[in-house]
Amino acid sequence: MPFMTLGISILYKKPTKAPPSLFQFLAPMSLEVWLALMAAYVFTSLLFFVCGRICPAEWNNPYPCVEEPEVLENQFTLTNSLWFTIGSIMQQGSEIAPIGTSTRVMAGVWWFFCLIMANAYTANLASSLTVENVHRPIKSAEDLANLNGEIKYGAKKDGATYLFFKGSNYSTYAKMYKYMEDNADDVFP
Repeated sequence: MPFMTLGISILYKKPTKAPPSLFQFLAPMSLEVWLALMAAYVFTSLLFFVCGRICPAEWNNPYPCVEEPEVLENQFTLTNSLWFTIGSIMQQGSEIAPIGTSTRVMAGVWWFFCLIMANAYTANLASSLTVENVHRPIKSAEDLANLNGEIKYGAKKDGATYLFFKGSNYSTYAKMYKYMEDNADDVFP
């Protein structure tokens, strides 16, 4: 005989998983991280707006044919600053390109921050989608007996396992036998 089975084993059906939430994509990072990212986005956008106004290199001649224009334009308006920073977070970029040294340095620092955040998000998302939480509510007969009906269990009437529980003097097994008797219709309809 190549193998031999002794003792009683528990056959347990894993509970079905709930369908993913609509906002499951937010799960890789905590609420505090998302709020900090939003604050960094708003602060950086405002900083681009202010630096774009202060930096003389950001003021351009809208009509290159006119050598001495009456009005200069600045590409870092408030909406363009917001668009530039959100484009960086989404790793899509925009048509807005910083011209001045100060705005270029700020853009480089912001792009590096976005690169780190995007990679951290991607790594956490991949790990949260692939790692399965192993939850084992029962490791022994004592655990099963002490669950007070959270998990339904039973044995085939007049089978060897059933007769084992019926004839046992051990308190845990006697408690399990009583549960099986009281809930026979729930387990084996």
